[in-house]
Amino acid sequence: MSGSSVVVMGVCGCGKSTIGEQLAKRLGRKFIDGDDLHPRVNIQKMAAGQPLDDADRKPWLERIRDAAYSLESKNEHGVLVCSALKKDYRDQIRDGNQNVTFIFLDGDMDLILERMRLRQGHFMKENMVKSQFETLERPDNEPQTIVVRINGTIEQVVERIVTELEKATVSEVA
Repeated sequence: MSGSSVVVMGVCGCGKSTIGEQLAKRLGRKFIDGDDLHPRVNIQKMAAGQPLDDADRKPWLERIRDAAYSLESKNEHGVLVCSALKKDYRDQIRDGNQNVTFIFLDGDMDLILERMRLRQGHFMKENMVKSQFETLERPDNEPQTIVVRINGTIEQVVERIVTELEKATVSEVA
């Protein structure tokens, strides 16, 4: 048997890092925040307020794909966090990996904006959130992808994810 990765994905402000970390604890898995895998040039570009383009994201997505591959090859299990807004990005992460499941944290723009306004010390302009929604290619019918609504508490969302992952595992075995 080989290892596996769960990639928690969605737009900014949907709770990827918080939910991903809680999910990893709940499942007893390694936690990897995709933001920590950006190459230096991307970090410098973002720090200067410049948005990343697809060419900038390519080496970052390769690092995420390689992290998933490493987990699989070492028979380890992990939770990775990555926005993965476009199908092409998700396909890049899937490439060469057998056991990657995406969890799409699904919430509408009003809910995301409301949550972001409540965050202490976090400031994201509304137009940046809008831009993320415009970029998002919903993964509704993609294989090995689970869509989970983010309404409710962090604990409720994590519980929904655990339930859906258990269902997916049962249906694979059946």
